[in-house]
Amino acid sequence: MKIWIDITNAPHVMFFKDIIKYFEDQGEDVIVTTRDFGDIHRLMETHDIDFISVGKHGGLGLYKKLKESTNRVNELVDIIAPEKIDVCLAKHSVELPRVSFGLNIPNVYIIDNEYAEAVNKMTLPLCDRIIAPNVIDIRKLMKYGVDPNKIISYDGTSELLHFKNFEYNEKIFEDLNIKLDLNKTILMRPEPSLASYLDVDSEKSVLSPIIDVLKDYANILVLPRFKQQADIFEGIKNVNILEPPIDLSSVIKQCDLVIGAGGTINRESAVLKTPVISCYPGETLAVDQYYINRGLMFKYTNVEDIINNALSFLVVDKENDDYYNQNYDISSNNLFKTIIDCTYRL
Repeated sequence: MKIWIDITNAPHVMFFKDIIKYFEDQGEDVIVTTRDFGDIHRLMETHDIDFISVGKHGGLGLYKKLKESTNRVNELVDIIAPEKIDVCLAKHSVELPRVSFGLNIPNVYIIDNEYAEAVNKMTLPLCDRIIAPNVIDIRKLMKYGVDPNKIISYDGTSELLHFKNFEYNEKIFEDLNIKLDLNKTILMRPEPSLASYLDVDSEKSVLSPIIDVLKDYANILVLPRFKQQADIFEGIKNVNILEPPIDLSSVIKQCDLVIGAGGTINRESAVLKTPVISCYPGETLAVDQYYINRGLMFKYTNVEDIINNALSFLVVDKENDDYYNQNYDISSNNLFKTIIDCTYRL
């Protein structure tokens, strides 16, 4: 069986790494494509994933996004058409559904963002099977032209799959040679300012005024999405810029608090029992609300609220506090098996 997987965003490397390994162990012929964007290439190399890099992210502006996506479709057609693919998989790839539909290749598509209107309109109507968390209202997906009979729901969120074979490194800060002068440490992730579904200024960050205050109370680790975003935080006292590829899961678990203006890292933190404050500037996703409802994530957009709540977490000893040691209500009906079974059944 020949399987094509398209990985277009850095968090999707964690999502697909064990799936790729499983198929390869089963003797399947797996072709993995990606694009030049952020740290995807280095992450793929870290996890020993062979890949073909095709195209790049369009950056800011609709014209550039459309141009690069169109170029990428053209390149992928030339690569994929001769391969005689049996089935293909992706998570929010814009190009894979268009190529697979055009070449009559069955596809399995994983989503967790019901508000990514442009991407969802271009992809979901072309998908054969759509795997989505059951916290997403199916009616919101149907407005994009989705046949509800093609939707396969699962409990929990996709981040649960990131930790299928996770081994915690308690010495991660030492291994990264990070100098920590203060007793508490906060990991921060800026907003996805190049994403089509978020209208923000890529030369600024919602984290800046938060860091201005909290840098005097805790070590700040910032994980930027691209170089220009890293420049925003360069040279600030008590602020370290993380450069992937790193064992981010161990960093999250070792930190006292995570403040994220994105999505994936916030949900990963909730799964790993590290307190997390979301300051995502867009509409709250259903998968985020899933953790908010369980008291595993907190959402604030007001800077003062974020700072005050962050300071309250910093005075807590997470090793001894019941908050961190309780049995959280996070359930999943084995998303990994769902994807594997769905792939073989198409």
